[in-house]
Amino acid sequence: MPGTRKQVGATGAQTVTLSFAGFNRAWAAWIADRLERRGVTVVQQRWDPPVEVPLEDALRDLMLSRGRILVLLSDWYFQVGPRGHEEWNRALREVVAPDPDRFAAVSVTTSALPGATSVFGAADLTNVGADEAERRLLVRLGLPTDPLPESAAVRPGPRYPADTPEVWGGVPRRNTRFTGREELLSKAYTALQDAGAGAGVVTLHGMSGVGKTQLAAEYVYRFGSEYDVVWWVPADRRALYRQKLAELAPELGLSTGAEYGERLRAVRDSLRRGDPHSHWLLVLDGADEPEQIWDLVPTGPGHVLITSRNPEWSEHNSNLVEVPVYDRDESVAFILRRAPRLTRTEADRLAEALEDLPLLLDQTAGWLNDSDMSVEEYIELLGGGIDQDVVKVSADFPLAFQTAWSILLNKLRDTVPESVDLLRLCSFFAPGSIPVRLLKEMPPGELPEQLSGLMNDPLLWNRAISQLRQYSVVRLESHESVIDETSAGESIYLHRMVHQIVRKDMPERDREEFTDVVRRALASADPGRPTDTRLWPGYAEITPHLKWADVLLSTDPAVHSLVLNCLRYMYLSGEYRAGIKLGSRAMKAWGELLGENHPRVWDLSYNYANLLRAVGDYAGTEAIERAAVDHLRAERGPEDLEHLRAASGLAADLRGLGRYDEAHEMSAWILASYRELLGEQDSRTLSAQNNLGMSLRLLGRYEESLELNRRTLEARRQLLRARHSWTLYSEVNYATDLRLLGRYTEAESLLTQSVRVHRIVMGQDNPQTLQAEHNLALCHYRSGERRQAATLFSRVLERGERVLGEDDPLTMMFAASQSFFAREHADIDQARAISEKVVQGYVDMLGDQHPFVAGTRGNHALILRNVGERDHAYHLLEEVLVDMGRAVGENHPWTLGCAVNAAALRNLVGDPESAAALTDSVVTRATETLGRTHPLTLTARIAHAADLRGLRDRQRADKVEAEAVDDLATTLGAQHVHTVSARSRNRPFWDFEPQMI
Repeated sequence: MPGTRKQVGATGAQTVTLSFAGFNRAWAAWIADRLERRGVTVVQQRWDPPVEVPLEDALRDLMLSRGRILVLLSDWYFQVGPRGHEEWNRALREVVAPDPDRFAAVSVTTSALPGATSVFGAADLTNVGADEAERRLLVRLGLPTDPLPESAAVRPGPRYPADTPEVWGGVPRRNTRFTGREELLSKAYTALQDAGAGAGVVTLHGMSGVGKTQLAAEYVYRFGSEYDVVWWVPADRRALYRQKLAELAPELGLSTGAEYGERLRAVRDSLRRGDPHSHWLLVLDGADEPEQIWDLVPTGPGHVLITSRNPEWSEHNSNLVEVPVYDRDESVAFILRRAPRLTRTEADRLAEALEDLPLLLDQTAGWLNDSDMSVEEYIELLGGGIDQDVVKVSADFPLAFQTAWSILLNKLRDTVPESVDLLRLCSFFAPGSIPVRLLKEMPPGELPEQLSGLMNDPLLWNRAISQLRQYSVVRLESHESVIDETSAGESIYLHRMVHQIVRKDMPERDREEFTDVVRRALASADPGRPTDTRLWPGYAEITPHLKWADVLLSTDPAVHSLVLNCLRYMYLSGEYRAGIKLGSRAMKAWGELLGENHPRVWDLSYNYANLLRAVGDYAGTEAIERAAVDHLRAERGPEDLEHLRAASGLAADLRGLGRYDEAHEMSAWILASYRELLGEQDSRTLSAQNNLGMSLRLLGRYEESLELNRRTLEARRQLLRARHSWTLYSEVNYATDLRLLGRYTEAESLLTQSVRVHRIVMGQDNPQTLQAEHNLALCHYRSGERRQAATLFSRVLERGERVLGEDDPLTMMFAASQSFFAREHADIDQARAISEKVVQGYVDMLGDQHPFVAGTRGNHALILRNVGERDHAYHLLEEVLVDMGRAVGENHPWTLGCAVNAAALRNLVGDPESAAALTDSVVTRATETLGRTHPLTLTARIAHAADLRGLRDRQRADKVEAEAVDDLATTLGAQHVHTVSARSRNRPFWDFEPQMI
């Protein structure tokens, strides 16, 4: 009897061989752990006998195992092969019944099992808690049920399989027809377990249709009990990946606001620290473009499992596990489960015809089981082609796919025609997760008749979805636990191969109708305010679908607004490359559709130019904006609001091109016009005021820029909100002016708070956040806080390169700062390498005559000085001095700074007279331009004292130096790094900082 106490092993005391199907690995691990805590040796043996071995022989082989044999009974144990109940009953009677004491069993299923399994006397572990399940296990094996010693009881072990991890989300339903892949699962598990801290990343890669997603899902269910957190994230699009990862924040119990960026930052930080959970598993499904998301893959004590068609993940700290098609035995076993009416021979022939591709096997075997068609007829149809009256499939796909899909679609059309309509409609969204809730939220009158009935009739909807799921055409996303009218299927998942095939061929009338429906659904879902960071997740969900719905060919004004808002979102969120691609296509399409001078085209050109300007294409944007300005001025007059907006863009282009006087003049009259038309407090007026401040700063008029930016910041705090992205941008601008005026403490205080809020609201990788952090790093640097500056400079540059690319204007700005910091405080070789790259980058982007080129060449000359190449540095600085004066004027702070450096090299090469004359001139001009106590003026005064000392005019040198040191102590503090350096008679230098435009 099951409850009778007896020795554990007949052939080996205290040894148990645990026989289990791979599907039930989590149960096996838990049972083994509970027994081993009590001193029992457990040998785990996965049950998977070859199909050609008779079941009786396989059971006899099992009896060769050590100790008592504990069989883990489940549906899956008896399906391996698969083998029928009759075969099992015969084998159990012949092998197990004569020697029942060698066997014990526990059952983890409520399904009907072969009748002869009663010989096992199985203990039932279903529908009970962990303590009761353990008690029943021990009783069945005749082991004591006394409480364990505290040391054994408290040690960590596998979670009870009936308990899900504490955090669980996004995981697809388990595929109960999952077959084989044992070696792949083992490879993935071993690779993750053997990885070092922070390196637990495995990528399952292979062609479409081989079952990468199903393999990842099976991994989760088999090994999920070892994790406290399991989170599944669609990773085919960066924006959607960020959104779904951010949704983990409340599940982890993280205290964050509703801001998107704050939640994303908190999640990544939590996973990195392993707090509150160190055992986490993150699955990134469909990550086919590593360069899009690799920088967002979390690190820490947990594991990351990726599915991808792209093996380039190996270049991003990931182990690769290649997923091939099924081997033939797996194909046959799978088909027999999917289509029990087929024989093994028929299954083998079908597998060969369909080339062992799991997706196609799943879909074909599913409907073939319900069909009267024989395998022979089906294979003949595959080989001979299809009639013209069946649904066609594109010739772009392999022959087997073409014909198999044609047959399947016709089957669906004949049984549930609504399912074909739904499938075709979904093909006008992007492949992957299809937000069908957007369709269900549309007014019934806006849907075609056949779709209106489908969307508004829960029974018809469920019937269509059930049919598609039955044939593995779609799957419901994980939050849909049941198919009923309350769940209604907010989103379904459509494999990219299915998506391509369905989209390729359909009646033109359906194509036009379905395209229009999806366009209107997307337009209705437009959040409407792309400047509001709280609405960015909505735009992240919408933007991937624009291309597939051919929105650029629509004449609907609502769809036009959607496109413009999505472009604005992409600009503000830093998705520049994707925005430029969409903008370029839109410019061409709308120009042909609406005409070059249509008002919407001018709206489009403004948004497109913003994106191009963000990546440094100032010449290209100037051409676009100048055409718009000229046309709108001629057609509507200079006071027209659209003309003023285009002119604002043109002024920004002029700033980018280094034509600062022109930009200032234009910015001034734009602001005056906005004030007259809209008043002081309109957001457009404040934007114009912000832009004028930037022009003033680039002209070196820092005090005027500071005052204007102060007023803009105060107004935006009142008109918008403290956390609005434009308010935060004004904080960065105002702090920049404070820093450039030497008010380092004030700037650092403001930026410390602003950086924290930027990370929360915008996200830590947003370009505006990076600008804020960069400015904070410069504050630390100017204040002598080298450690903080080093950390921030390095982090900002690394993230800029990852997120924006090495040639992005912001990245080059960050690199310039890293270079001059490394020159003084880190690695001169690193400084030189970065500097050479920055100079060449600016030459390529802006041309030889741009002030940024002159400035960064001047920085490079200081590196050459430090490595002993004095003559080279001297000649380069003399060229830079001329070039900068020509570009921005003799009295511009940048020219004065270049002169300070040039004077130092004149001294080094033996020309102290001209060095002293130059610094004397600089002091005079800097005092007039910036004031006596501005940091640059003080730098020039200390440098002039050194030059006078070089002329042996010590009396004047001491007087100039003493006055300058006193002013430094008064302005910056007696212990400030600049004051201390001047007192030590270290000759100062000046660093050129490329500015925001």
